[in-house]
Amino acid sequence: MPRAEAIQMVKDSIVAAMGKRPFRVGIDGVDCAGKTALAHELAAALRADDHPVIRASLDDFHQPRAIRYRQGRGSPKGYYEDSFDVTAVCANLLVPLGAAGDGWYRTAVFDHHTDQPLDRSWQRAPESCVLLFDGIFLHRPELLPHLDFTVFVAADFAVTIARAFERDRPLFQSVEEVKQMYESRYIPGQQLYFAACRPLEKANVIFHNNDLQNPVVILQNQCEGTSGKQEFE
Repeated sequence: MPRAEAIQMVKDSIVAAMGKRPFRVGIDGVDCAGKTALAHELAAALRADDHPVIRASLDDFHQPRAIRYRQGRGSPKGYYEDSFDVTAVCANLLVPLGAAGDGWYRTAVFDHHTDQPLDRSWQRAPESCVLLFDGIFLHRPELLPHLDFTVFVAADFAVTIARAFERDRPLFQSVEEVKQMYESRYIPGQQLYFAACRPLEKANVIFHNNDLQNPVVILQNQCEGTSGKQEFE
């Protein structure tokens, strides 16, 4: 399916499911699957239809470096368990935008580049807005109950590690170090997550993103009254 049509289909699924209060959409997926790009595209499509959008990323809720690497710099278990402050995500973003929340939220609390907290101001969410929140591990039990709708951006590890060579080379200095970190920490950490949380079974939409120009969209777990899965190429 051409990408523009795929974006429109996912956007329409979100709009069909949302209600009058802030609607919290999690955009999950493995490293370098294309989560952030998809979130930006969905934000543009929703805003074009006059839906207020809040954009946030799990990357702005990292734990301090000492916690992230306490199980070892190459630990897959540490990658899944220790990378992000899920308590802060809930307290600052997801719970305030929930049905019982007061609508005052923050989209960032920590800068992992400087390894320092961020002092961001609280903002008041517009009524009937959509939160588009991208990140890895979003179907974990600490976060999933606080999301109203989820998209899983799927891509083969062979595809994502090739993308990582381009994206992450400045961070790791060499292709060899990128490969070593993905093979020792990131991919095994994702595999631990898949086994524990089964995100492909739980997502409302699966967005197969191996081919960036022609993704495959699978609608599943849709609104009440919709049964089965629908796949669009």
